[in-house]
Amino acid sequence: MTSATTLPTRTLGTNGPRVSALGLGCMGMSALYGAADRAESIATVHAALDAGVTLLDTGDFYGMGHNELLIAEALRTAPAAVREQALISVKFGALRTVEGRFTGYDGRPEAVQNFAAYSLQRLGTDHIDVYRIARLDPDVPIEETVGAIAELVEAGHVRHIGLSEVGAETLRRAAAVAPIADLQIEYSLLSRGMEDEILPTARALGIGITAYGVLSRGLISGHFPRDRALAPGDFRSNSPRFQGDNLRHNLDLADRLGKVAERKGVTVAQTAIAWVLAQGEDIVPLVGARRRDRLAEALGALDVTLDAGDLAAVEAAVPAGAAAGERYSPAAMADLDSER
Repeated sequence: MTSATTLPTRTLGTNGPRVSALGLGCMGMSALYGAADRAESIATVHAALDAGVTLLDTGDFYGMGHNELLIAEALRTAPAAVREQALISVKFGALRTVEGRFTGYDGRPEAVQNFAAYSLQRLGTDHIDVYRIARLDPDVPIEETVGAIAELVEAGHVRHIGLSEVGAETLRRAAAVAPIADLQIEYSLLSRGMEDEILPTARALGIGITAYGVLSRGLISGHFPRDRALAPGDFRSNSPRFQGDNLRHNLDLADRLGKVAERKGVTVAQTAIAWVLAQGEDIVPLVGARRRDRLAEALGALDVTLDAGDLAAVEAAVPAGAAAGERYSPAAMADLDSER
């Protein structure tokens, strides 16, 4: 595994922090992918920190606070030297029921203050490194939500402001209020919608990208069997890309990518992650590893160099727009300002 002294770093935008070139997305350790092993999850966070990963991404609604408490425990039990290097990115704003249903988003300034207070308590820290609303609240102007986070920055409770899954116009409006470090958005070989307008706008504004879903939730990981039965509670069972002919088509794309990876002598997952890394120094992929072996494989992508010929071969195997099915259910797609 890559050592902390050699792991490359990237900066989140013009005004954001310098972080490891790969971040660890922690959602799956608490929710939405079925049961997770708590001890292995904490061991994976520790392994990531030991390897030099400094960016940990979470949401206050992942397991209704469970994920923040898990990260707090992992940091509390990690060696001080690596714990002090960790930066935590938090998404807030999602409203959920006891049963786990999503019922909307709340970006009112008073709600921003409330969500932050609870996150700071659960995380056991005096500040959040990057704070962002998970989805745009259609009833609250983004200027008001970002302004409230800016007040948290001024008070020392938040270090940097981020955004999540918003479109180009919302990016421009938000950046006019306060410096925005990064936009978190799905980006992979199967999800390239941001390339047309959102990515150029972010670059023009000096806003970095933290890319999640870089393996398309396992579809292009090389580890998703065609006959796999998804576990209870795994949200992919409702995802169009994992249904019937869509699933077969998307796994065919993964097989084509696998042939490129085989010629390179690397894994499918490493090729997919390396492709995202190659799209710009302002992009930091988040890998959702829940186990140490998957983390080690993902970190290996940092040692993969894709030259012009490799990139052309990847593009030929998985062209833009090749995926079958939307990335979320229709109801969830409706919440994405980035898709309007």
